[in-house]
Amino acid sequence: METNTRRRRKEESVKKERRLVGMEGEENEKLQELSKKLGKLIPNDRLGGDGESVPETPPNEVSRHSTLKDETMTRDPGFKLRLEMDGITMSLLVIGLMTRLFRLENPKNVVFDEMHYGKYASQYLKNTFFFDSNPALGKMIIAFAGYLAGFDGRFGFDKIGVEYPDSVPLWTLRFVPAFAGSLLSPLCYIIIKELGFSPWTGALAGFMILFDTAILTQSRFILMESIMMCFGLGALLCVLKFRKVSNNSFSPEWFFWLTASSFLSTCAFCVKYIGIYSGFLCWGLLLQDFWRQLPNKTVSDRKLLADYMVRSVVQGLVTVLLYLGIFYVHFSVLYKAGTHDSLMTSQFQASLEGGLGSIIRGQPGVIAHGSQITLRHTHGRTCWLHSHEHVYPVRYADGRGSSHQQQVSCYSFKDINNWWIIKRPDREELAVQEPIDSIQHGDIIQLVHGMTHRALNSHDVAAPVSPHNQEVSCYIDYNISMASENLWRVDIVNKDTVGDVWHTINSQVRLIHVNTTQALKYSGTTYPDWGFHQIEVVTDKNLNQADTVWNVEEHRYTKNDKDKTTIENELGQHELIPESKTVLSFWEKFAELQFKMLLTSQENVKNHNFASDPLEWPFLTRGIAYFIAKDSNNQVHLIGNIVIWYTVSLGLALYVALLVFYLLRRRRQCYDISELEFSTYCLAGEVLLTGYLIHYVPYFFYDRTLFIHHYLPAYIFNIMLTSYFITHAYSQFRKRFSGSMSKYICLAALFTWGVYSLVVFNKFSVLSYADKPLGAEEVRSLRWKDTWDLIIHKK
Repeated sequence: METNTRRRRKEESVKKERRLVGMEGEENEKLQELSKKLGKLIPNDRLGGDGESVPETPPNEVSRHSTLKDETMTRDPGFKLRLEMDGITMSLLVIGLMTRLFRLENPKNVVFDEMHYGKYASQYLKNTFFFDSNPALGKMIIAFAGYLAGFDGRFGFDKIGVEYPDSVPLWTLRFVPAFAGSLLSPLCYIIIKELGFSPWTGALAGFMILFDTAILTQSRFILMESIMMCFGLGALLCVLKFRKVSNNSFSPEWFFWLTASSFLSTCAFCVKYIGIYSGFLCWGLLLQDFWRQLPNKTVSDRKLLADYMVRSVVQGLVTVLLYLGIFYVHFSVLYKAGTHDSLMTSQFQASLEGGLGSIIRGQPGVIAHGSQITLRHTHGRTCWLHSHEHVYPVRYADGRGSSHQQQVSCYSFKDINNWWIIKRPDREELAVQEPIDSIQHGDIIQLVHGMTHRALNSHDVAAPVSPHNQEVSCYIDYNISMASENLWRVDIVNKDTVGDVWHTINSQVRLIHVNTTQALKYSGTTYPDWGFHQIEVVTDKNLNQADTVWNVEEHRYTKNDKDKTTIENELGQHELIPESKTVLSFWEKFAELQFKMLLTSQENVKNHNFASDPLEWPFLTRGIAYFIAKDSNNQVHLIGNIVIWYTVSLGLALYVALLVFYLLRRRRQCYDISELEFSTYCLAGEVLLTGYLIHYVPYFFYDRTLFIHHYLPAYIFNIMLTSYFITHAYSQFRKRFSGSMSKYICLAALFTWGVYSLVVFNKFSVLSYADKPLGAEEVRSLRWKDTWDLIIHKK
């Protein structure tokens, strides 16, 4: 009897201990799973709970309770909980597909940046080279979908509003971003569950993503943001999965989730470079996870070091190999010349089939005395050394005087005034004869402008627009004391690979002014009206910079130099015909394209009517007009659901304010919530608030045109954070105001908010689906803020 009594007491003690960690009863079966890496329990403050908090657990008991919970969870698979998760996940996915795919071919016209991304996809299908300042993955996926649908790439996507012909598989091309957009809500739901929050928190976040019209609009057209966000959220989910198995170093699960997170985060910024912010978040969480392992004395120093090294190697290898692999496929597919060739160097153009082979057909390869050349700025903006008969003004607007010599510039278009003649200082005849008098590294030359016959000159006079540099001109002899200084030394930058002899295209040269030892430089600034807004050319003391590098592009030998007219006639007859391509290695192409992508921003459109500032984004100050029909006010306009938008903006502010309140109160040793609840609250900030800030704050430092769609990745993190805050606030409200009335008040408020969100979604979805020819009054009724620039046709 005494033994039985002792046994019953022991069983009651075990049951009591289990109740402390929420493992008793039907309600507590839905308690959130612990994060082992944080070593802290997650409270049961889910929506619809009974409002009772979990008793505080002493810090030294956290580890023991975590172990007990894990063992109990192993014995109890929690089938009911997983069934509920799967049901909500599937519901979010199905509703997402329904809303995104509904009338997907409306409008059957080019919408916003479909003009760019659709064109890029068609270029892949035609194997034609194009230039874009973002990586290729998203465009490749769209192109592959088009290929599977039989698209031949012949449609031009010329401008917004052009009607699609039946030959374009529009539904298939738009399906890729629409499907990615459909995955956003279930992904957010699963992420919230992985963080240990209530399934109702995830369902609330999924609801807001489903019925926000900005996310809906951005997901329905051939655009990149939904694909990028899908990869980014997938990477975050894999990181959270990894954190649960990170104690089990080098296991198959450990490697799988680490590799998957690195793969997906790389995919995110291989769609658009701004996707790297998702990578920053994932890498930061992985580093934090490792940092929290350091105090664990059961793990040896050697194993910790191996763990860190393997993590770093896996992340680095996956990132580098995937990034390089995407560009390898990019170059392999795009081997034909296209309209964007002129942005690349002459050597790159000549490597394309039918491209700058036009330059090498019949033209000599060796630069010699008497060579007629065009000299191209090698890196950065495409332009050619240029001159004309116009001279610098006697005095500039700031009062400085000039040399009044002939203007020299860098001109962005092919022109007969781009031609120059290479001449040795001690020779006057220009006709090239055998043996060829080749120009080599270190030789002193003169460059004579082909049409005006004046030599390229520089002297100690401040440049017109960049007065810290020296002026470059073509020398005019005014019979005054200013002597010509027209000697230049040839410095072949890449002579180790191309040799000491100056060649067309392949040789990259610096022209060093002999008198001042300064290099001929493209300054990047433009002349005012007197210089026809052409780009300034100067000399600079700093020789080793990309803007001092030039290369010969077009080249002919002078045949007859009996008079100036004969030479001018020769220059005027130069016509280049495409021929075969030259060869560039993958690494040479890759390096050049990366350099161009860093320097070029195709999206930086100045004074755009629908541009917005990051400070305006949380308040939905301005949308973007994507499309408007020619014969009606039927239009696509990117504008968010104002109810949801303002809810999450307010939720962000309230979360931060309450976090500060909790911290100050705990500093005063006042504990308003349990240790477990506070840990959960901080976990939301560590992942979701950090994710929001990483995706939002950098835009304050951007020197480029921005639009509200840049805010969408941060907005999704804000939605998840606000969803958690609402359930947390509900739990605290129920604890302090117990009784069924408080529960019904909260549920009624939430229901009213949800209905109003759906009403607003229904009203504004016409701007996403573009399925209704709106009248002028109907458009005005949608203009809820004065700054919403909806378009109305004038009759």
